[in-house]
Amino acid sequence: MNAHFLEPLDVLFLRGNRLFGDAGSYGESLVPPWPSVAAGAIRSSILVRDGVDLAAFARGEVDHAGVGSRDTPGDFRVTDFQLAWHGPDGAGALERLYPLPADLVATHDENGAIALRPLSPTRLAEGIEDSGATALLPVMAQARRAKPATGLWLTEAGMRDWLGGRLPDTERHLVSSEQLWLSDERVGIGMDATTRRADEGKLFTMQAVALSLGVGFVASLEGDGLPEGAVVRLGGDGRGAVVRGAEAADPGADPEALSGAGRCRMVLSTPGIFSSGWRPFDCDAEGRFEWMGLRGRLVCAAVPRAEVISGWDLARWQPKIAHRAAPAGSVYWIEDLQATPEQLRKLAGHGLWPESGYDAQRRAEGFNRFQWGAW
Repeated sequence: MNAHFLEPLDVLFLRGNRLFGDAGSYGESLVPPWPSVAAGAIRSSILVRDGVDLAAFARGEVDHAGVGSRDTPGDFRVTDFQLAWHGPDGAGALERLYPLPADLVATHDENGAIALRPLSPTRLAEGIEDSGATALLPVMAQARRAKPATGLWLTEAGMRDWLGGRLPDTERHLVSSEQLWLSDERVGIGMDATTRRADEGKLFTMQAVALSLGVGFVASLEGDGLPEGAVVRLGGDGRGAVVRGAEAADPGADPEALSGAGRCRMVLSTPGIFSSGWRPFDCDAEGRFEWMGLRGRLVCAAVPRAEVISGWDLARWQPKIAHRAAPAGSVYWIEDLQATPEQLRKLAGHGLWPESGYDAQRRAEGFNRFQWGAW
């Protein structure tokens, strides 16, 4: 497994799934974008590097040993995709940045300082009824209400601490979005598809992302990759990003310790597209499941509001199928875990996809990836 640091050469247009282009519309950018953005950029560059006829590839007439064909992916896949930086001065060691997991809440204390508070699986007192789908509910204990702090990212070291069961340090392990990028609004003009001239009255606004010096994205990969210094088209309008070398990293907890403890957390590192809605497994009424040789009981979950994953299929020149997805940072608590360390590592490498019958394209694009955490 290798990793690429994608360092932008210009502002980026990281479009989400909202339509825009009509007169007066506003196109927002999504930071970080879906991992499919990196998968598409890298795979396209690999095809060009190896002299594959892109038009013939789009028609399904040719394939590539690593990328595969238009309809069937090859060995290439994205296994992780995160925002990353070289520190506040842009010259330090490369470090991944993660959205705060759903079981870690940042608030302002009475002095205005930021405090991190954990959510703990809790059984409600007898006589209290709720509509929760799990035996326990994630509860944050606090003596007084506090205003939430937003726009914060957890460093790689902080994520390693949190997945290991230790509370991150607010001074060393939190990074504000203001340190990472600024928004730059650009005005676009609708084009007449026939004459290729500006269409009168069709002005719209697009949100560009101007990343700070030393800020980019890290994509961990299996299969083929690109050499140092290669340039890819990243996001909308063909803006460029240069490929730098990076180390593949996994801040997750030790599978040996989790296997012995018999319980764990699962934290999504990329959005999860599940056939059971917000659940990564098919569970019985008590939350019990069996998945690729693992057995356990899902007893609690902290899942923010679902997002919709879509995209544009360049080969077929049509929208991709839209899916409701559990956002990155969603957390699942598992008890009665019966799994060997090897089984835990295998599932982490495979992702939260069934052993067969899964969406191979979405898996290659990097969805349904997670990290193990101690509980």
